[in-house]
Formats: sequence, structure tokens, C-alpha cells
Amino acid sequence: MPVGGDEQLWFLNTHVIVRVRHTDGDDELCVLEHHAPHGDSPPLHVHQNEDEIFHILQGNVRFSVGGDVIRATAGDCLLAPKRIPHTYRVESTAGARFLTVTRGGDFETLVRTLGRPAERNGLPDPAGPPTPEQAEALARVCREHGIDLVGPPLP
Repeated sequence: MPVGGDEQLWFLNTHVIVRVRHTDGDDELCVLEHHAPHGDSPPLHVHQNEDEIFHILQGNVRFSVGGDVIRATAGDCLLAPKRIPHTYRVESTAGARFLTVTRGGDFETLVRTLGRPAERNGLPDPAGPPTPEQAEALARVCREHGIDLVGPPLP
């Protein structure tokens, strides 16, 4: 049965393709494909309700999961368990592409809430650091979707 596939969003500094919506199957699995630029690193955060699986398709990504540093390249897969702080930083100069797999709608809904339809293929225009108001709005929306921001991005 075909699912998801072509919905494209700009989410913060990334380009996201919704491959499988959490509403497509009974187990509420969600698969999002991300294209992230060099240096992209979300704040250290904790998913309260869902594990997050990362599968690297292209590029080099450095992860911090529960304080452990993990370097991942194309073909690598790793788990960021719920309630464990994690983040990543794209190390490859050409950016990276990876899948995130979650169960339940918290992360997918967060991406939809903060994202906007991609106006073209590729990354959105680069944005500078968030204003204090934007950072607080991000933290609030994350909390509403079971995700707590607990630290800074990776340097």
C-alpha cells in the first residue's frame, strides 16, 4: 500500500519529506526524510513519549546520545531512546540526508506545526540564530508535543 511520499516541508533549517505519516498504519510509525545543511544542530532535547531512530543516507553526522558521542555515516543506524537527552551535528560540508523513525505523532506533529510547505526542492534560505522570542516559541511548541529542550546544540 503506498503511503506518504511527497509532502515536503521546510522545518527550521532543514528540508523534510514525509515518507510515512503516523496515521498511515495501525502502529503509528512515522518516517521522515531530512536534508540538513552543514553545521545543522538542534538543541539538546528529550523525547518523553517516543524513541527516535536515525538512519543515515548520505553524509557524516556526529550524535550525542545520553552523553555518548557517536559518529555516523551513510548506512549507519542508531537509536535515541525516549527520555534520554540527544542531539546531532551535521559534519559533512555538503550536508547530510537521514531518515528519522518514530512511533506516535508527537515528532511528526511538531515538524508540521513549526514547518511550512517547501516552496522549491532543496534547503530553505539560511536563517540566522533565533531571536529570544523565537527560541521561547520553539521551546513552548516542543513541550506541547512531548519534547523538552534541555541544552544547547553541539558546537
